[in-house]
Amino acid sequence: MPGRRGLCGVGGASVDRLWSFSFPSFRIHWCAWGSFGGRADVSNLSRPRQGWLRYGTLGCSFLYSESGSYFCPGVFFPSETWSPMVLFGRGHSCRVGLLPGGPLARPSCADPGVVSVGGGAGGGCQRCWQPLLHSRTATGAGLWAQVSLSDSWLRVSSLQGELSKGFVEALKAVVGSSHVSTAVAVRQQHGHDESMHRCQPPDAVVWPQNVEQVSQLAALCYSQGVPIIPFGTGTGLEGGVCAVQGGVCINLTHMDKILELNREDFSVVVEPGVTHKALNTHLRDSGLWFPVDPGADASLCGMVATGASGTNAVRYGTMRENVLNLEVVLPGGELLHTAGLGRHFRKSAAGYNLTGLFVGSEGTLGLITAATLRLHPAPEATVVATCAFPSVQAAVDSTVHILQAAVPVARIEFLDDVTMDACNKHSQLNCSVAPTLFLEFHGSEQVLAEQLQRAEEITQDNGAFHFSSAKEAEERSRLWAARHSAWYAVLALRPGYKGYSTDVCVPISRLPEILVQTKEDLKAQGLTGAILGHVGDGNFHCLLLVDPEDPEELHRVMAFSELLGRRALALHGTCTGEHGIGLGKRQLLQEEVGAVGMETMRRLKAMLDPRGLMNPGKVL
Repeated sequence: MPGRRGLCGVGGASVDRLWSFSFPSFRIHWCAWGSFGGRADVSNLSRPRQGWLRYGTLGCSFLYSESGSYFCPGVFFPSETWSPMVLFGRGHSCRVGLLPGGPLARPSCADPGVVSVGGGAGGGCQRCWQPLLHSRTATGAGLWAQVSLSDSWLRVSSLQGELSKGFVEALKAVVGSSHVSTAVAVRQQHGHDESMHRCQPPDAVVWPQNVEQVSQLAALCYSQGVPIIPFGTGTGLEGGVCAVQGGVCINLTHMDKILELNREDFSVVVEPGVTHKALNTHLRDSGLWFPVDPGADASLCGMVATGASGTNAVRYGTMRENVLNLEVVLPGGELLHTAGLGRHFRKSAAGYNLTGLFVGSEGTLGLITAATLRLHPAPEATVVATCAFPSVQAAVDSTVHILQAAVPVARIEFLDDVTMDACNKHSQLNCSVAPTLFLEFHGSEQVLAEQLQRAEEITQDNGAFHFSSAKEAEERSRLWAARHSAWYAVLALRPGYKGYSTDVCVPISRLPEILVQTKEDLKAQGLTGAILGHVGDGNFHCLLLVDPEDPEELHRVMAFSELLGRRALALHGTCTGEHGIGLGKRQLLQEEVGAVGMETMRRLKAMLDPRGLMNPGKVL
């Protein structure tokens, strides 16, 4: 075959020749590389499990890929028959070699250095001649990686063992022995959230007690090339805490102090272990409250990291609108105050919005160790109303009309007939099994009466029935408790099944269209699922029930989720209004923001986290 020079020519590497070899069940394409400028850099391989293998001007760097593998463009082999090999030389060349022998076994030796490049068509450990990728870090952990290939990319799977004893002792020296665990059960607990993403446990879990310890832990891990995974309450829904490359999980729940309350300035400073329920309990006698309520009793700094919102967002905004300042430990241990030390102003035109950069960053840019939050006056009076509708279209049309009429609704939640049936059974309600709106209004007694009357008129014009209201705190709490328990209520419809939750958000004018289409898609796919959400923002969720023993049903669920995300994008919406990107929506993010948007995010990530160790594999 004619040579194709420059096929993989990036950063000084070039392809001199491309050969093809035919075998009974596959085809091999082999690139012979020319000289490679600079020393190969394997520093980012210190705790690798998955990622991109990219050739750059200074050598090889490792970045996490969407599909969870290391890759080298332009080469592929069948791992069942041949064991390809990538070697990093101490000199000024980088070569790729081939060795027969099938899947890689752990090498018999433990060469403490970087393996030198072998000559000719192969190479390997100079002592046992195993095909391997081998480096050694200051943690004392020897690292080996099996190389296999698929499609036109090189796949490398780590065979790495545990953290070294010396590194674990160094963690204990920072936080104390009682605040470090490598127990399997503890690691498993920290390797998953409430999503269906499989558990991927870290190699160790630590519980720092203060920001100084967090800073020391970050500096220690980063200097040794160990991934860092922040952990709050683990209530996420997109696999944000899965340790896809192992590493150290930093559980921040022991840092649970409310550091400062400024009543006159309507602000509060909290540590990451404080949950939104704990904060509102603390504020009960102050006349203030924090309205962002995602349903689960999530940690406030975790809510910042995921850009959470919830049922009150239609009036009070999401976390993005309610964060004034953040204290962030950067990957190398440096301490950043995004709006300046101790500042809690309501508006500013000074410089870049660093606070906004970290809201929704999902732990990929740093560890949030304190948040200054905006508080709101507690409402004088509250009333809740419910009403059922003959169709999804009628319920959503009412939502749009209420907002267009400028009725200052505090919450407006949609629950479809499946959700209402589940809530009736789970929470002992006696509501109609029909598409339903839950509404809440805040204000004075006189204002509430006017708002309630106007909302009832609008909903009745759209065919609502069984319109009822409740002012008593006990009844209001019972209704909202049922709404917040909808996830567990839907799960109870099929005992033994797993729940899969996804969310999207669209412009409010497109909400009726996408909700009706989604309901039809569920029926067409033969899926058991519920639709509910914060329709005042154009945001809704699908809760799907999946038989874990039925791969075909799981495939249909995943296909439905992708279809829903792309339908939202087609309507000028977003693939997620609340849950975040995590592991599950990285492809949709690319489609949403485009190539330039993705590259800008990658550059920001590379600047703040050049070694790619902060919660690797998420978002990008």
